[in-house]
Amino acid sequence: MKDQEIITEEQKKIARFAKAMGHPVRVYVLEKLSKQSCCYSGDLSEILPIAKSTLSQHLKELKSAGLIQGETEPPKIRYCLHQQNWNLARKSFGNLFGD
Repeated sequence: MKDQEIITEEQKKIARFAKAMGHPVRVYVLEKLSKQSCCYSGDLSEILPIAKSTLSQHLKELKSAGLIQGETEPPKIRYCLHQQNWNLARKSFGNLFGD
């Protein structure tokens, strides 16, 4: 049996979410956004001791995985959780870990 036949779409989605959450900075961003409605990338760059370009890459990875969404409000970008995908990730990980 080929891997393609035994790997489900659900498993692929969980793996994608897990990969996106595979760095402490990204986990921090998700925790911060889960406790407030939204925040600006500039605010995050003031808090986190990393270069703006590095933060931008982390935000890009979370956005690519569908966990956050960004809205440009020149000259800033406002980030929020992508609520539907965030809930899906929580449910998927809960199912995986038997919660």
